Amino acid sequence: MGTLFVVATPIGNLSDFSLRGIETLKTCDYILAEDTRQTIKLLNHFEIKNKMVSYHKFNEEKKSVSVIEDLKNGKNIALVSDAGTPCISDPGYILVKHARENNIKVACVPGCSAVIAALSAGGLDTSTFTFYGFVPTENKPKKELFESIKHSNVKTKVVYESPKRIIKLLKDLKDEMPGCVICVASEITKVHESYEYGKIEDVYEKMKDNPDSLKGEYAILIQNEKEDEKESAISIEAMLVDIIIKEKRTIKDAIKILNEKQKDISKKDIYNASLNLKEILK
Repeated sequence: MGTLFVVATPIGNLSDFSLRGIETLKTCDYILAEDTRQTIKLLNHFEIKNKMVSYHKFNEEKKSVSVIEDLKNGKNIALVSDAGTPCISDPGYILVKHARENNIKVACVPGCSAVIAALSAGGLDTSTFTFYGFVPTENKPKKELFESIKHSNVKTKVVYESPKRIIKLLKDLKDEMPGCVICVASEITKVHESYEYGKIEDVYEKMKDNPDSLKGEYAILIQNEKEDEKESAISIEAMLVDIIIKEKRTIKDAIKILNEKQKDISKKDIYNASLNLKEILK
């Protein structure tokens, strides 16, 4: 059998690409690329002449079938996304899962990841953190996300957002979590890399009328008010939201799961909390 190489690529500065990453892309049988038009720039810069095959979120389920067959037949294949680490808010999870299920070797060629880079330079407590990916655009899942962030006892929460929606997100955070400390990281590793750090109200005021706020992709670190002084108690509603989001369950399922997990909480209290949650999410 061959090996599937999950290769992290630069998120802005091409000098961040590792020697092992370059060698892997040169010597593998072919490269799975999220967008061949983007990856060709990387290949040309490092004089890598190898075949690319398109592999993105719209074809990954179908494409994975033929890729697994190639791996079974001894081919070594590299997987890259447009920038950063595959599978982290980028395609790749389905292929890696299928490879594991077929006992195919999967090797990581580590490198850049925007979420880790932002955490390392953001100045918020990194003793525990949760990454939620891109903020949902629809109202209901967005409210569920905010509820989970508000009531989580994890020190720092990280989300991604696009430049078109960053100001709206900051306003929502200001309204939902007044006083929270945030760091807004953009253009990480690039020439115009920037970090806006402070209370949400101050960061919002600084960015809302700044035309430069509409450029680049964003990683936002969030720490709830006084989180560093004391652990906040987790409400039953937050426990339900946590199950709904992390396990992708309905409220009904979450009630059942929580009843089984938390024997010290009465079924009546859990049921009442579910009614409160339904009111919040209306």
